[in-house]
Formats: sequence, C-alpha cells, structure tokens
Amino acid sequence: MQQPYVIRRATEGDAEGIAQLLHTVVSERVYSAIDRAWTADEQQAYLRSLSDREAVHVAVADSDLVVGCQTLDLYSSVLRSMSHVAQLGTFILPSWRGQGVGQMLFHTTRHFALSAGYRKLVIQVRASNAPALSFYRRLGFVECGRLASQVVIDGCDDDEIILEIFLV
Repeated sequence: MQQPYVIRRATEGDAEGIAQLLHTVVSERVYSAIDRAWTADEQQAYLRSLSDREAVHVAVADSDLVVGCQTLDLYSSVLRSMSHVAQLGTFILPSWRGQGVGQMLFHTTRHFALSAGYRKLVIQVRASNAPALSFYRRLGFVECGRLASQVVIDGCDDDEIILEIFLV
C-alpha cells in the first residue's frame, strides 16, 4: 500500500507549510520547548541559512499539507571538535502522530546525516513528553543527561532529557 505522504528535503517553498505545522505544535504548549513558532518569512530565512551538512526533511501529504518535519542542525557551528555531532528536532501534526511519519522522517534524516559525515545525533526532549521519549528510545536513542527546570512555558517548569544515538 502506498503511503499517503512523501518524505523529501524541504525547500524554501515549504516555509509556509512548516510554519503552520510548528504553529500547531507550539500552540499545544506541552510537547515542545519552543514557545513561539516562526513566521513563514523567518522559516524561509532559516531554510536559506542551512549549510550543506544541515537539512530539514518534510512529510507532505497528497494535499500538499506538511504533516511533519525533522530538522538536523550542527550541534556547534563554531567548534570543529564537535563537527561529528548534529542536533535533531521532530514535529508532527497531532492527527498524524502514531502513523509512522516520525520513523520515516528519521530514516531519511539518518541517511542524510551519515552521508554528511555525522557520527552522533543528540536531541533534547521535555521530560513530560512521554510519547516523544518513547519514540526516540524505540529508534535507539539513549538517555545521557537531564537539565532541571530547563523549560518554562506558561509558568510551568519542565526538565529536558538529553538523548543521543551513535550512527557508526
């Protein structure tokens, strides 16, 4: 059976769809540390700013709706000693969660990361986001740290869990 979406690298033309997706996720106020989604113009500028070793992959439904995206950024843009490490972010529309979109995005992002010379990926997940923690653990990420009261949204503190995966 053909999937109802395609996974591909984002272009500047996806900025509006990505901005709408992030607005939806950020509006939930519970799954992300982001407290304000970027506008389409800000998202477009971010996409333009990415180096050859950074990428945003999108899951796009038949209706051209961006239902998910995964970002891969340099862990540090100034320390060459960490050039083998990237940081990850995943965002899925609520109605598309649990349907394999995140796994397909990760499969594509992982392949890109390996081709770009990364050996390790790191992600920070809000401690209260049990579904995301479970998702990343199923992918093979392991917990390697905790940042206490790292996120404060709407007056509520939340820790962030740091997870990592070695690709090679």
